[in-house]
Amino acid sequence: MNLKEEKCLIAYYSREGNNYVDGRIVNLSIGNTEVVAKIIQEITEGDLFQIDTVNSYPEDYTETTNVAKKEQDDNARPELSTHVKNMDSYNVILLGYPNWYGTMPMALCTFLEEYDFFGKTIIPFCTHEGGGLGRSENDIAKLCPQSTIFDGLTIRGRDVKNSQNDISKWLVI
Repeated sequence: MNLKEEKCLIAYYSREGNNYVDGRIVNLSIGNTEVVAKIIQEITEGDLFQIDTVNSYPEDYTETTNVAKKEQDDNARPELSTHVKNMDSYNVILLGYPNWYGTMPMALCTFLEEYDFFGKTIIPFCTHEGGGLGRSENDIAKLCPQSTIFDGLTIRGRDVKNSQNDISKWLVI
């Protein structure tokens, strides 16, 4: 599949600020998943869309992980503050997120339930610190059973800044 010939949306959730990278807490001016999304956008020339929630997560990394864990335990659907106005015009969705507790943040569930993905191709990409994609591909497939889900790409947070070659190779689908 030549993604430059497809109508692609690069939809991603990313967290800047206080993050866990390579065994320590660091402050990121741009979240790792956003960095990857922008590289994908450069390569595919697709449209970029940041998934964001109405209620922001705490600034502190540990507090954010506590909220994220509670959301998972409660099977929560955080309300989104951003919405795609023309989802019907896209046939390929590159879906990016950090691995939170073995899957994607619950805001991605909200996003996937908000639109009709019938017949669309979803291509996940995930930033992580050791958990890879976890069970996120299965979770996406459950939420979008009438979509084609391609194998996802994982990039460790510490490797994000040097990931352009890996991303380019992966995008030759």
